[in-house]
Amino acid sequence: MLKVGIDQNSYRWGYRNPNSSSGDLEGFDIDLVTAIAKNIFGGSYTANSVQFLAIPTNQRIPAVRDKQVDMVVRTMTITCDRAGQVAFSAPYFLTGQQVLAPKASTITGYDGSLAGQRVCSASGSTANDRLTDDKASGKLPSSVKILPPVANQLDCLVELQLGQADAVVTDGALAASQAAQDPTVELKGTTFTTEYYGVAMNRGATDLVRRVNRILETYRTSPDGWRASYTKWLLPTLGKDSSRPIRRPRTTRDGPSASARRHGLRRNTTQREVIDGRHGTPGR
Repeated sequence: MLKVGIDQNSYRWGYRNPNSSSGDLEGFDIDLVTAIAKNIFGGSYTANSVQFLAIPTNQRIPAVRDKQVDMVVRTMTITCDRAGQVAFSAPYFLTGQQVLAPKASTITGYDGSLAGQRVCSASGSTANDRLTDDKASGKLPSSVKILPPVANQLDCLVELQLGQADAVVTDGALAASQAAQDPTVELKGTTFTTEYYGVAMNRGATDLVRRVNRILETYRTSPDGWRASYTKWLLPTLGKDSSRPIRRPRTTRDGPSASARRHGLRRNTTQREVIDGRHGTPGR
């Protein structure tokens, strides 16, 4: 049995569809887990071949490191700091941090309009790290009120709905799905980082890491693989995957640019290059 840490509350990524009679987990990350499991188990694969374990954001690394799960597939950004604690697959998705706020809000993005605002993020997330660092360095107004981080990203949306937070900072891909859940909120501004999702595994599981990377190569090109899953789950909220280059942020402290170099990602890597397996250059 393959034990996989996932999220069961991220709409279109990993969630239980309330309109489904079976209550099965669905979403983009769940499709990827299924593809990995089918490849590993081959003809012996059944629905019982995978045990899904719902894991809070800040427990992803401990779960992998302590071998509670074989892998985590949970919109997990690759960073150098995390790569020192777990092993990552090659990237399977390109995204970036973005602000989510009520449509009626005067907030315009990750900028001075956050002054005096209460901002929510998840514990153990790159968003929380970035908020803390940028406020300390003066890149954000000192009056920004960073709320105590929550266990799961969906909790931030709840705080926003209850009026306990004025804005949320999270991955744009997740924020878009949350905006689809609640028509009173919207994305503000553009993404201000470049980040790559990867499958996290134990650093000692070298054979599994190699196997997952081979599976990803097939998954990217299979007619019923990456593109089919994107079209089904993410196209309604993110639109067609763009080939527009996204600049890598300047910071290298445990940030996306450092992780990008670690995985051979060029400065102008695009979503299309990530899914086509053309995201890296040999020897970089």
